[in-house]
Amino acid sequence: MIAHSAFMLKISDITYSVEGRTLVEHATVTIPTGHKVGLVGRNGSGKTTLFRIIRGEMVLDTGTVNIPKGWKIGGVSQEVPGNEVSLIDTVLRADTEREALMAEAETATDPTRIAEVQTRLADIDAWSAEARAATILKGLGFTHEEQQQPCSAFSGGWRMRVALAAVLFSEPDLLLLDEPTNYLDLEGALWLEAYLVKYPHTVLIVSHDRELLNRSVGGILHLEDKGLIYYTGTYDMFAKQRAANRAVQAAAAKKQDAQRQHLQAFVDRFKAKASKAKQAQSRVKALEKMETIRAPEDAARTVFTFPEPEELSPPIIATEGAAVGYGETVILRDLNLRIDQDDRIALLGRNGEGKSTLSKMLSGRLDVMNGKMVTSNKLRIGFFAQHQVDELRVEETPLDHLFRERAHEGQAKLRARLAGFGLGADQADTEVGRLSGGQKARLSLLLATLPAPHLLILDEPTNHLDIESREALVEALTAYSGAVILVSHDMHLLSMVADRLWLVKDGHVNPYDEDLQAYRKLLLTPEKAVEKDKPKPVKPAKPSREKIQAMRSDVRKNEERVNKINDMRDKLAKKLADPALYEDGKAGELATWNKKYAEVMEAHERAETMWMAALERLEKAEKTV
Repeated sequence: MIAHSAFMLKISDITYSVEGRTLVEHATVTIPTGHKVGLVGRNGSGKTTLFRIIRGEMVLDTGTVNIPKGWKIGGVSQEVPGNEVSLIDTVLRADTEREALMAEAETATDPTRIAEVQTRLADIDAWSAEARAATILKGLGFTHEEQQQPCSAFSGGWRMRVALAAVLFSEPDLLLLDEPTNYLDLEGALWLEAYLVKYPHTVLIVSHDRELLNRSVGGILHLEDKGLIYYTGTYDMFAKQRAANRAVQAAAAKKQDAQRQHLQAFVDRFKAKASKAKQAQSRVKALEKMETIRAPEDAARTVFTFPEPEELSPPIIATEGAAVGYGETVILRDLNLRIDQDDRIALLGRNGEGKSTLSKMLSGRLDVMNGKMVTSNKLRIGFFAQHQVDELRVEETPLDHLFRERAHEGQAKLRARLAGFGLGADQADTEVGRLSGGQKARLSLLLATLPAPHLLILDEPTNHLDIESREALVEALTAYSGAVILVSHDMHLLSMVADRLWLVKDGHVNPYDEDLQAYRKLLLTPEKAVEKDKPKPVKPAKPSREKIQAMRSDVRKNEERVNKINDMRDKLAKKLADPALYEDGKAGELATWNKKYAEVMEAHERAETMWMAALERLEKAEKTV
């Protein structure tokens, strides 16, 4: 049932089940008007279903969704059709009121009505609409020329961007976005981050992009165990608060287990003695009345297990004066590149500059037009891109896909490989067409890494992966002994994995000497301003031996600080696990210890950041000597 209330989105005691499975049970939450909120939860927990409930598309078992009267709800449900309407006109038509008024202005004859129409057009700023639509389309990667082209000229992924532009342009009172960055590149994702911060109405966004959830929202709505909990703050703040809550819950459960054991021991010892019968019986009743506090159960840990390649002599790939392109058209030229097996390289560059072309050349999918590219004789390359996920055979199971590649290994080993990528027994025997987007991505990653590649090229590997899976991918890539080349809109993944940055721009590929934050700023700065403000390069002076010694000392001090804070954190965690702290009358003391724990966690993050910065300064300095 959908009801209406002023000034907020209010979800009251809702329960929804599908095919005998309850997704949401007696959930209640209030989202104040104008707030930007990230909706998070593991894949399959029901986030998309919650959006459909809010839109009134599902019949609830219990409860209500209260939406302010007159609110317009908007979201990207599907891509725009591939018709002959231009991109700019498609976006303009999303504002149905403006479209109707503009049509009426052409035909109206009554002077009073003409005046009303013109006044309303002025009120909704109709005359600047085309400029606003063009700005949104440009932010999402479309040039002025492309905006005049028909939708039929673009692929499905690009038409999804047009659909996103249309809903942003229409400015609904409640904007529901479900994984919008899945079809954006890094530039588009950063633009969307900045746009959402300034969006004038309420936003609820399903996303697994930590950077977006840290920069664009002021609250996190967590869907877990069929319930909804609202946390104020960014994703990182939510993660810390949830970890602290889980520590408290675990300690409370431990304390209760001790109480149970004590009561049960008394009952077992004295239930047969007449003199103690009453006391034993009272403890039996106490046990029966005790409501169980359950320790938080961690979901099965998300993992990726990449096979280890043997070590090859460096370099594994080297190019000299190479050029690559399509037909007679050269896309990239004068490529003098070297890749070693321990490299972690992120490819940066605006859309259309040639990142995919470079990836295809390095993986052998595109021949060098002139110059040369030399590779190790035994080099094996794994390649992952979104189109490979789309090309999986939907009528076959993951096990069928592996049998085709590794029939000699036997079913038990193949099932173990699938489990190593988080695809358990149930998923192994499920047709691919019935798997979630995240499960399909896992299968494609497994197939790409099956031959234990020395070089792994990943083009947008995090699409459809939840946050836990993304963190697991970071861990797997960090532990992996092969080279990695990454193209991704996920700034968190890039910052955690890449130690080298290559900028693909103006037909060339060069090292990018700044960091990712500088590149983020570059992308969000208009190109003319970048050229105008571009400073003249200054050759850095070589640091003295004394300066390097001081840097090494700084690294040691920072490392010692991190170790000390680690010790303090462990002691506080032990204190919080003490059942005595949860006894009646100790609420104030418990709050004090929880506050100390939160402060130590923040200090730990700051200390680690300073340590890593000190290490980077030292490494840069040592390279120049």
